[in-house]
Amino acid sequence: QVQLVESGGGLVQPGGSLRLSCAASGSIFSINAMGWYRQAPGKQRELVAAITSGGSTNYADSVKGRCTISRDNAKNTVYLQMNSLKPEDTAVYYCNAPSALVAGFGYLEVWGQGTLVTVSS
Repeated sequence: QVQLVESGGGLVQPGGSLRLSCAASGSIFSINAMGWYRQAPGKQRELVAAITSGGSTNYADSVKGRCTISRDNAKNTVYLQMNSLKPEDTAVYYCNAPSALVAGFGYLEVWGQGTLVTVSS
């Protein structure tokens, strides 16, 4: 069984910071890209940031300059540092591995269960 487990969400005031973590576990041989998505109430899920195993990154325009994605390949863990948070950043944040090489299954897309980030005073 393969899992992505997020942590680090919570309530933060506007202008504050949070660091999300996502750890992959299970019989994983390798993961290339990993990313963070978010879904606000009544809206579609959208990409926030993504990173390849080589460290190449891309960000949604709405978070550029405020968020930094990083990863520890040895731990199959990806992080999202979010600064200068705004109320419109409020959403459930999901970790995603679009192509994880899993023992006995080949390449699978894996999603985490999500962690809630609420930005409010």
